[in-house]
Amino acid sequence: MSTTRSAAQVTTKPSAAKVAVAGFIGTTIEWYDYLVFGAATVLVFNPLFFPTLDPLAGTLAGFATLAVAFLARPVGGLVFGHFGDRIGRKKMLVLSVVMMGAGTFAVGLLPTYETIGIWAPILLVALRFVQGFAVGGEWGGAVVMSLEHAPPNRRAFYASFPQAGVPAGTFLSSSAFFLVTLMPEEQLLSWGWRIPFLCSAILIVVGLYIRMRVTESPEFLALRSGGDVAKLPAADVFASHKRALVVGSLCLLAPNAVFYLASTFFLSYGPVHLGLSRGLVLTALLVASAVQVVTLPLFAIIADRTGTKNFLMAGSAVVAVGAFPVFLLFDTGTVAGVVAAYLLALPVLHALVYGAVAGFIAELFPPKARYTGSSVAYHLGGAVTAAPVPIVATLLLTEFGTSAAIAVYLILASLVCGLVISLAPAPRGPVESARPRSEVAARHSPSGVRGSAGARDRHPEVRAGQQ
Repeated sequence: MSTTRSAAQVTTKPSAAKVAVAGFIGTTIEWYDYLVFGAATVLVFNPLFFPTLDPLAGTLAGFATLAVAFLARPVGGLVFGHFGDRIGRKKMLVLSVVMMGAGTFAVGLLPTYETIGIWAPILLVALRFVQGFAVGGEWGGAVVMSLEHAPPNRRAFYASFPQAGVPAGTFLSSSAFFLVTLMPEEQLLSWGWRIPFLCSAILIVVGLYIRMRVTESPEFLALRSGGDVAKLPAADVFASHKRALVVGSLCLLAPNAVFYLASTFFLSYGPVHLGLSRGLVLTALLVASAVQVVTLPLFAIIADRTGTKNFLMAGSAVVAVGAFPVFLLFDTGTVAGVVAAYLLALPVLHALVYGAVAGFIAELFPPKARYTGSSVAYHLGGAVTAAPVPIVATLLLTEFGTSAAIAVYLILASLVCGLVISLAPAPRGPVESARPRSEVAARHSPSGVRGSAGARDRHPEVRAGQQ
């Protein structure tokens, strides 16, 4: 009976839209939990957990705490990816949301330095590691599930839905802290900062409900029914897909530089160096994040039609061109300038190089090692290309005294990113037996070649390689 059921699941294609929307909601919840820590680090953690340090050292210590999660994310990606490729994507996604929610809720209960001394920052770092480990399993699973349920010619579009969960999570976390910062300073530092973390308990329930209702990936079911599940997917990735791993990691240089400058560094830079109110910067971040939820999938639609590789290379060039305008607008210190800087940075520049990158990274790896490969690549890229961003920006500003130095840093990151993407190997298509027979027959008709016409349109480099 179980064999019959598995065969039916393989040949019956679940709703791609339903899986993508579920991925968006689940990822939004995960990234709310993850990013609310970043907002708290900039706004309140310095006096609460690092009160013995001077302001600059305290700021750097807070950013270093953020960086701990980036070290944990590749480890989480490796562990979750192994079991996701071995026993199924869905089970790992359920576990990731529970782990993330529990870690975030625990931060809201954490005593401060005044109460338990040095143990306060130690426990804070430990819980941040738990968050990083959990999100290490989240991104790859959500993207792979969306990609593997998608039609062949819309894989970048559907894979972008979990990506849209990042700005949505940014919107929710920034909203939460915007509301609590309206409280008197004494109440905010006493207990108000805990509210956004404790709200994670509600989100755990919502996330579990969403994840439990998602069907397993048809491509994974096809691999399992065919006995082609990898025994050690990580070994396969590191032995046979080194180039894909390097490209998948470093293609995040441009998107991560833009995102963490806007979502983390600007929250400190604006109030401290430009005298802007925290409310103004948070409001601009909120507006830009809301708009980006829409622009991310829109850019992914274009990538499906033009080819993800070419689209991301062009997007990296646009980020380089837009680096100085973002800082020039932000440095005006006006409401219009700050909002315009955020609208340029996130819904345009970041969305250009982030919306389609999920499908791009996932298709660098074969289905039987895709969860592991894409997770490790994405989160190793995070450790290398994202964790240093606020620290490097702070040091550049201290050394040169001008945001122009940070703009140059963004330009260099974007140019290297475009170069790396140009070296990407050909993308891996869907598993044949995971598709309905009519689709498989169409793909092997005399008029076609291996892979759908849509896939060839999206990736001209594949067509060129087959001629």
